[in-house]
Amino acid sequence: MAEKTAGIRDVAAHAGVSQTTVSHVLNATPHTRVAEDTAARVRAAAEKLGYRPNRFARGLRTHASDMIGLVTEEIATTPHAGRIILGAQEEATRRGLTLAIINSELNPDPEVDSAQVQTFLDRQADGIIYATVYHDEIVAPENLRARPAVLIGARDSTGTIPAVMPDEQAGAVSVVEMLLARGHRRIAFAASEEDVPATRGRLLGYQHAMRAAGLPIDDLVAFGTADARGGYAATLQLLDHEPTAVFCYNDRMAMGAYRAAGERGLTIPRDLSVVGFDDQAPIPESLFPTLTTVTLPHYEMGAWAVSTLDALLNGKGEDALLAAHPTLLACPLLERESVAPPRVAGS
Repeated sequence: MAEKTAGIRDVAAHAGVSQTTVSHVLNATPHTRVAEDTAARVRAAAEKLGYRPNRFARGLRTHASDMIGLVTEEIATTPHAGRIILGAQEEATRRGLTLAIINSELNPDPEVDSAQVQTFLDRQADGIIYATVYHDEIVAPENLRARPAVLIGARDSTGTIPAVMPDEQAGAVSVVEMLLARGHRRIAFAASEEDVPATRGRLLGYQHAMRAAGLPIDDLVAFGTADARGGYAATLQLLDHEPTAVFCYNDRMAMGAYRAAGERGLTIPRDLSVVGFDDQAPIPESLFPTLTTVTLPHYEMGAWAVSTLDALLNGKGEDALLAAHPTLLACPLLERESVAPPRVAGS
């Protein structure tokens, strides 16, 4: 005979609470209060007995599907996309939610985006995550507001949808401050010529940190395409002004910086320190010496989006405050082998 599956009554009896309390705890019922020690006792009882809430039955009662939709704008085809999706997926799993994904085109027709959002609405998704690339601000499809929603990678033009973005400017500041701490004063920046938020944020961070240190930057910024060829050309231009360190807009430009340094007979990091941005695998670990760089919080943004959306769904999110002030997540600096003190101190 098959072993009897534990039910809510069994959990309640084991924890010494009512069935209603068990339901509130395990279903995270909005607008209910249960003492933390009682909630912990309920969860422990459920775990011991192997009980899982019947989400189908709960959905019939509450009209909740426990599914959230992720509409992406070419996120699924970018090098970093996997981390966003992984962060969202793992956080959804932890919260007992199902994550469904639709990949969109870059800069699509608004009607196309609206239709993709509608796909999730038609399938009774409880909430929607809208992920973009290369934007400061977007005009969200109007039907996105039909459900609780959050944005990844851009802010909402109306200031009503919570959003999360990487703190590009602070990440750039951390690079310059690290190089200053190592003794560098001639710090150059190989910037991207593409007009995207990351370009502006990283350049602003570099300029702010250099000016705060009282250092000149007039001849120490050069622009190029955001790839190895652009990094090579920009670095050759910068080396004419004798920097001791070159901070590159991204890791691909840093590849070009390595080539330029080699052609000038410079050894990294003995003669020239080089720093990238993005931590785009496999570049940093494939270069010799390995590249010091800044990592973007893609996993954390995916997880933040799901946890914030879940809070909104449960009536716990301060959505107005979140929307008015997009959340900026830190971009940690990963130090490897491409940075050393300048050969002449204070240069």
